[in-house]
Amino acid sequence: WIYVFGHELTHVVWTWIFGGRVKRFQAASHGGHVITTKTNFIIALAPYFFPLYAVLLVAVFFIGDLFWQWRRGYLTWFYLLLGAAYAFHVTLTWEILKTRQTDITSQGRLFSAVIIFLGNAMVLVIAIPLLTGLDLFHTLGLWLDCNHRILHRVANML
Repeated sequence: WIYVFGHELTHVVWTWIFGGRVKRFQAASHGGHVITTKTNFIIALAPYFFPLYAVLLVAVFFIGDLFWQWRRGYLTWFYLLLGAAYAFHVTLTWEILKTRQTDITSQGRLFSAVIIFLGNAMVLVIAIPLLTGLDLFHTLGLWLDCNHRILHRVANML
């Protein structure tokens, strides 16, 4: 139920981001659905690449740090819980992708696979530098360089 609730809530959050309204929300252990006034491929596929519980944990920790300086005494716990939240996202996303999902079939399997992969990659490429204090643009440059090298090697093999 916790996964399904987070999955459907992610649809809601991204609907709001794109200016839509939610007409109906249902989440149960056997499944759920959301009826919205707006949809697009990002809203449909967001639960597969946007780790809602990890993002909520970061928001709570950031607010707690502003008021009570949590970074001093709880940073280790934060990273532990963040790792657990992200592992929850990845593990259950992997499991749910083994079943037939209307979110996936409505957007096309290949297109959905590409968006889900790129979305998860971008979450990591952006989140890791922000959470560790590394330079975001340097990290993006390294990511692009590594991808260029891989594509170059694949092209040479062909």
